[in-house]
Amino acid sequence: MASSMAGDGVSEKQSGKKSKKTKTEDESELLTVPDGWKEPMFTREDNPRGLLEESSFATLFPKYREAYLKECWPLVEKALGDTHIKASLDLIEGSMTVCTMKKTFDPYAILRARDLIKLLARSVPFEQAVRILQDDVACDIIKIGTLVRNRERFVKRRQRLIGPKGSTLKALELLTNCYVMVQGNTVSALGPFGGLKEVRKVVMDTMKNIHPIYNIKTLMIKRELSKDPDLRTQSWERFLPKFRHKNLAKRKEPKKKTVKKEYTPFPPAQPESQTDKELATGEFFLRESVKRRKKMEEIKVKQAEALTKKQEQRNKAFIPPKEKPLMKKTVKGKNHLCCRKTKQSKSA
Repeated sequence: MASSMAGDGVSEKQSGKKSKKTKTEDESELLTVPDGWKEPMFTREDNPRGLLEESSFATLFPKYREAYLKECWPLVEKALGDTHIKASLDLIEGSMTVCTMKKTFDPYAILRARDLIKLLARSVPFEQAVRILQDDVACDIIKIGTLVRNRERFVKRRQRLIGPKGSTLKALELLTNCYVMVQGNTVSALGPFGGLKEVRKVVMDTMKNIHPIYNIKTLMIKRELSKDPDLRTQSWERFLPKFRHKNLAKRKEPKKKTVKKEYTPFPPAQPESQTDKELATGEFFLRESVKRRKKMEEIKVKQAEALTKKQEQRNKAFIPPKEKPLMKKTVKGKNHLCCRKTKQSKSA
């Protein structure tokens, strides 16, 4: 026995790399789940003694859900009665309560009942919310109210998630096999675990100003790739599209830049009046007749300049355009005539 143990120890030291490879192979085999495998149902035989203590959960619901909950509450009690969970509806307080009983044997049933009343409070219809009692179905309530500060921008992005006539939401439901309900400041999703992960990613990206059509395209490609058994173990990065941001890194600079002046504690100098200017030039001390004559001379000078400019513009029409030089006869033309003469002589 000792010799065999020693021999095994030596072999392990010699082939250390091989043992690592075999370990990784074993781990990969353990992680893979066969197709069509389902977890067995939890029955009373698994927990024959039941639960030790009673546990309960309660949630409030808005006023507009009161009429609907009053109608469908018998169905809720019946669905929870199969799992031995007691449900009560308080219309005065506006709350729903679920609690365990002595007959309850499944410890996870109370958590499913809690999720059921949460979904009903979030405007999810009973036909969809009752699916949470199944083993392979889970739910996720995504709070989107605090992700965007501006209310108008938040409403636009939420509408973008729904799409025109609910088309974007419908496409997301088909690709993820989940039921998605957008109501107020929350998004309620119900379906398999993998689908819920994708729904949360799409919702969070939409609220971060990334259009949901980009994520929907990637989901469509992933769905097609998963059908191929050879590509299941390979990386899908080469097949997935890479969308670039069109937002410019730098802000566009304005054409007219306003340069701030240096700060000075002293106020700016008072602008000179007309009398100050006349005093500086000496015109203030001239007679009125001299002033008029000077003004008339300035006006005549301006008129003469305007007349010369107009005359120049009129004379431009009479200036003849530059003529192109005549093209000289090329040698090719002579060669062409010679060829024609030779052809005529041959024909004769």
